[in-house]
Amino acid sequence: MTTAASLADWLSRLESLNINSIDLGLNRVAQVKDAMGLTPPCPVITVAGTNGKGSVVAMLSTVLHTAGYRVGTFTSPHLLAYNERVAIDLQPASDALLIAGFAAVEAGRGDTRLTYFEFSALAAIYTFLAAKVDVIVLEVGLGGRLDAVNAFDPDCAVVVSVDLDHLDWLGSNREAIGREKAGVFRAGVPAICADSRPPRSVIEYAQQIGAPLWCIGQDFGYSKHDDSPQWNFWLGDTRRSALPIPALRGGYQLANASAALAALEAVRQQLPVGMGDIRRGLLDVEWPGRFQVLPGRPVVVLDVAHNPHAARALAGNTLSLGFAEHRYAVFSILGDKDADAVIAAMQEHVDTWLIAPVDSPRALPLDVLAAKLAEHGARDVRQLASVAQAWQLATSQASENDRITVFGSFYTVAEVMKARAAEKAAQRR
Repeated sequence: MTTAASLADWLSRLESLNINSIDLGLNRVAQVKDAMGLTPPCPVITVAGTNGKGSVVAMLSTVLHTAGYRVGTFTSPHLLAYNERVAIDLQPASDALLIAGFAAVEAGRGDTRLTYFEFSALAAIYTFLAAKVDVIVLEVGLGGRLDAVNAFDPDCAVVVSVDLDHLDWLGSNREAIGREKAGVFRAGVPAICADSRPPRSVIEYAQQIGAPLWCIGQDFGYSKHDDSPQWNFWLGDTRRSALPIPALRGGYQLANASAALAALEAVRQQLPVGMGDIRRGLLDVEWPGRFQVLPGRPVVVLDVAHNPHAARALAGNTLSLGFAEHRYAVFSILGDKDADAVIAAMQEHVDTWLIAPVDSPRALPLDVLAAKLAEHGARDVRQLASVAQAWQLATSQASENDRITVFGSFYTVAEVMKARAAEKAAQRR
């Protein structure tokens, strides 16, 4: 790879790397990491999980930023711009910083071939070290044990949830997948599990390596009265009471917030935070596209739910929105996802399915998706040429008492976000 002049050039080159887009293993990353001397001098928190890890990362980063720490956050995938993946103090890194990171990895990798994600992770760490951050929060991309971010030793490791996804890579059952995610644990380093039914493999691996494991409901947790706008967190004898409900919507967010607070307790000696910081951070946290309810009428929900666990959570959260006269879904999904289980979870909450292909070679063909919906009893299914057209049809037909749910993949939500931005820009002209 030669030096590229712009971020777009770099990303184009990374996408054309002559190596599998997913090629799990730590040897390549470790070699380049050592060659570049990328050993963070600050605390690192690593967050894994089938779902919820992005929300936990967002809460951690926001609380730590509120407390005055300089925070580097690495997440994936992005919705609208690659810069979202590498944030410093909650703001996407500039093109210049990212280009410098890519150039440093290119100069340091020698003959070592890297995947897109490996290159990205190494460049992110380089960027954080150059920015002299006080803490690094890393979201695992896939699994945990062999994911690129696991080349960096954490001071606290979190497994938010364990469910079925990426079966070809992680295993066909929760025990196998749990073992892969538990791979982020380290001997003697606090390990947190926020899954209410942790696979035995997670517990056994923590015991095997000597990682102190804190499990939700047993070692930490939360309580809330149904009619209260506040909740309480506990960890052992520690109590944090009268906390505000997180700004992120969804019934599962208190479990996610509890995992974040447990992680903060684990690193409190290095990164102390006050109650005011926690309260303000929970109120200010943002994580677009995750049960994001847009203001106005009709009700519009954006959710990247793309696996059965996430779709069941979306279905449950939908019940909290109350009655809708007609329920539209703008829906598309990738071919390597369990489309049948996702549809089954949401079918009772949709009257009209507006389906369209997303701009990805992994997209499930539209005729296959339509056939699956028919098999699940969907009666009103309309095929559109693009997600943007599906969105336009939904908004043109929905009345103020209806609901539109956009879900199925990051691509689906991103394309609707772009369409909405284009509509607003046109209105301003």
